[in-house]
Amino acid sequence: MRYTLPAIAITASALAAAAAIGAPQMATPGADLKAAVAAATRTPANVARDTYRHPAETLAFFGVKPNQTVVELWPGGGWYTEILAPYLKKGGGTLYAAAPWPTGLKGTQALQAKDAAAYGAVKLAAFPAADGEPAVPAGSADVVLTFRNIHNWKMGTSDRSAEAFKQIFAMLKPGGTLGIVEHRLPESADAAREKTSGYVKVSTVRKLAEEAGFKFVAASEVNANPKDTADWENGVWTLPPSYRLKDVDRAKYEAIGESDRMTLKFRKPNPSGRGG
Repeated sequence: MRYTLPAIAITASALAAAAAIGAPQMATPGADLKAAVAAATRTPANVARDTYRHPAETLAFFGVKPNQTVVELWPGGGWYTEILAPYLKKGGGTLYAAAPWPTGLKGTQALQAKDAAAYGAVKLAAFPAADGEPAVPAGSADVVLTFRNIHNWKMGTSDRSAEAFKQIFAMLKPGGTLGIVEHRLPESADAAREKTSGYVKVSTVRKLAEEAGFKFVAASEVNANPKDTADWENGVWTLPPSYRLKDVDRAKYEAIGESDRMTLKFRKPNPSGRGG
């Protein structure tokens, strides 16, 4: 099922977010981006999830161009890497995969070992980078992308989200773009749930980004899911693809689909006034 911008049946969290950030926006993907999404090198199981993740529309909204230097943070098994790598390779751009060094990059390395022609040019970097680890060079990236990762930075015994946004800001060129997709917690919910549920408030993400120096640009509802109430006892992992409850009420959660997600675009200010 594809979620767009219904005139009705939108979640309370989406309405609250829209009121806070203005009218949501959409973007039309170009032919090269559509071709990358349709690439034969993509894993069939990943392609099946396009109906929830809308990769072409999401990357078009973030303004990703094939000749840019793009950083994908915490790429995991490479769901977006399978799209970004051929897209940037064809256009002469550069893709960095950045994750905890070095174990967080095993998924990217597995892709490179499987298909060096498609993924061999992907550069590996540490994020968040500690002293002595290979970081994305400061001021080198046109776009930094993070898909459903901010909750991971906030969870656990140490909240690393502020440091993460500080490092993202440093790696971007002036005028560069930060694109965020994250599971959306209703603004009325207890903020403590951001530490346990996998969902994060739009206001929290905006505060993190703006305190790091970013300027908010726009929001899209392309990844909204009005069926997700975001109040599951087992958090976002109750829903597909995790199905934490295994076969318990599986049909119910399958009918709901993947989580309701914010899609936010920020820009690093450019003192020269060009590009941002």
